[in-house]
Amino acid sequence: MKPTVYIETTIPSYYFNSRPEASMVASCEWTRDWWDNYRQDYNLVTGAAVIEELSEGNHPLKAQKLALLDGLTLLPATEEVNRIAKVYISCKAMPDDPKGDALHLALASVYKCDILLSWNCRHIVNYQKSGHIKQINTSLGLHVPALLTPLELLNREIK
Repeated sequence: MKPTVYIETTIPSYYFNSRPEASMVASCEWTRDWWDNYRQDYNLVTGAAVIEELSEGNHPLKAQKLALLDGLTLLPATEEVNRIAKVYISCKAMPDDPKGDALHLALASVYKCDILLSWNCRHIVNYQKSGHIKQINTSLGLHVPALLTPLELLNREIK
């Protein structure tokens, strides 16, 4: 059975990155490499929150970012998911935005995704937060998804 990967908002954003900073160019390259060559090895899901985030505002290639997610299973934000998101916020594991990072983590946890894939290394893919998140999820009887970037899923050596 293929591992289930929750696709967070930064994945389509980085896939269509146009910023010239070297770190952004590299992250875009790694995202495209994983998406184009390895995503078929996984069961991809996302949440309505991702669609909402990408639909808001005026940003380059909005339609393409949304189209990248076509065909992915959308996980619904149930009352339980929203309650868990509030727990992450109240425990200071995630920022105080119940429609943002806390919701992504709650969706990936409640729906037992193997991986939450993100480039948000400040709030999600953050070693300093991982122990706290594991502690919260364990105390709530929730699955603990691996919090990874596309680079960590590439099946090649970095040169």
